[in-house]
Amino acid sequence: MSILDKHAILEKNTSLLFLGSLLVVTIGGIVEIAPLFYLENTIEKVEGMRPYSPLELAGRNIYVREGCYVCHSQMIRPFKDEVERYGHYSLAAESMYDHPFQWGSKRTGPDLARVGDRYSNEWHVQHLSEPRDVVPESIMPSYSYLKETPLKVTNVQMDLKANRMVGVPYSDEMVELAAADLAAQADPNADTSGLLARYPKAKVGDFDGNPAQLTEMDALIAYLQMLGTLVDFSTYDDATGYR
Repeated sequence: MSILDKHAILEKNTSLLFLGSLLVVTIGGIVEIAPLFYLENTIEKVEGMRPYSPLELAGRNIYVREGCYVCHSQMIRPFKDEVERYGHYSLAAESMYDHPFQWGSKRTGPDLARVGDRYSNEWHVQHLSEPRDVVPESIMPSYSYLKETPLKVTNVQMDLKANRMVGVPYSDEMVELAAADLAAQADPNADTSGLLARYPKAKVGDFDGNPAQLTEMDALIAYLQMLGTLVDFSTYDDATGYR
């Protein structure tokens, strides 16, 4: 009996076809699932990634609260047109400390995965206050009230502790100094040496143009200015991780 004859028998016999399909799915499932029981982490670590600073985390909470993720994704897919427009495609490690992550492909507005350092703080303030002043065709609503709203974080230490419970590696020192770090990052006159040691590449200074008050605008812009800036892609190699 030839292979074609055997295959015909399998195709015509519903029970055999079901059992064969079940066997294939079972083997495939075991191959996919079994490694997860002994692998500590399925995300390859990338040099440069760190937890959010307290101010960035507060800004991210505002970003989620205001529904920014509904119109802006943070996932550049490995397609030529996306890479040419937005920059290097997104790495899984870049979202390893996100709860929840901001992936997606629904883009009413542009992807923000690499928006950090692309525009000045002043541009962000103007864009968030009156979007059409800088992007005439924009349909984004105004968030000018963020500049007038003092940043209130009831307990920033508990925020870090909650993230630590789900795997974000905040140290005891980071938790202890969270409130001081949050205030220092937006204070142009503060000593930020300790902050930068704990959170390398954190953007520091006055973000909203009003150093007399720490606002929700400060926090949101601190978060936006960090996005996509932690990994040095000039030294990154897609095949091996690093050159």
